Amino acid sequence: MVVDQKFVVKIPAGLAPEQAAPLLCAGVTVYSPLKHFGLTTPGLRGGILGLGGVGHMGVKVAKAMGHHVTVISSSSKKRAEAMDHLGADAYLVSSDAAAMAAAADSLDYIIDTVPVHHPLEPYLALLKLDGKLVLLGVIGEPLSFVSPMVMLGRKAITGSFIGSIDETAEVLQFCVDKGLTSQIEVVKMGYVNEALERLERNDVRYRFVVDVAGSNVEAEAAAADAASN
Repeated sequence: MVVDQKFVVKIPAGLAPEQAAPLLCAGVTVYSPLKHFGLTTPGLRGGILGLGGVGHMGVKVAKAMGHHVTVISSSSKKRAEAMDHLGADAYLVSSDAAAMAAAADSLDYIIDTVPVHHPLEPYLALLKLDGKLVLLGVIGEPLSFVSPMVMLGRKAITGSFIGSIDETAEVLQFCVDKGLTSQIEVVKMGYVNEALERLERNDVRYRFVVDVAGSNVEAEAAAADAASN
């Protein structure tokens, strides 16, 4: 493969290729807004809305920056994963009105990774003065909010999309320096169709990585053809 050198990043020593792959997407997607919006200072209180492929890296990166991290989800089913495995400091169920009210005005920022339509007001209420709600989920319909939710507290709704090549190189080195890894499941080429079906069922924690070099592509393709016939 031949590409322009300005689109190439070096994988640092100590970072396995299968670990580098998700960082080129999910890793830099959460790292970029934290850096761009000045949210890298240790001691900040951040929220990660949605615990998927991007969200789980948000927890890890924010924790490595020294932040107090709250995972916000619509149910309690991912509480153990967030707290015990990813190291989040708190877990907030968005459907629990009392818990949401108790957490009002407590967060410096929220990284919103939810890719489907959802109300913004409940999460704006969680932000402190000058807090930022950063949208990372791609949603194909308009979102809405009442303006006083932004005006009161001088809050900001903004967004970010992946990141620059420089930030990509930075996040790779950051993860090596901090000992961060993405939670992945490595699969062979012959498993790709099943992996896509599992993605549709949200049955992956949290990234599939396809081992092309380790796959016998011709043999697996022939087996797939035989199975389909």
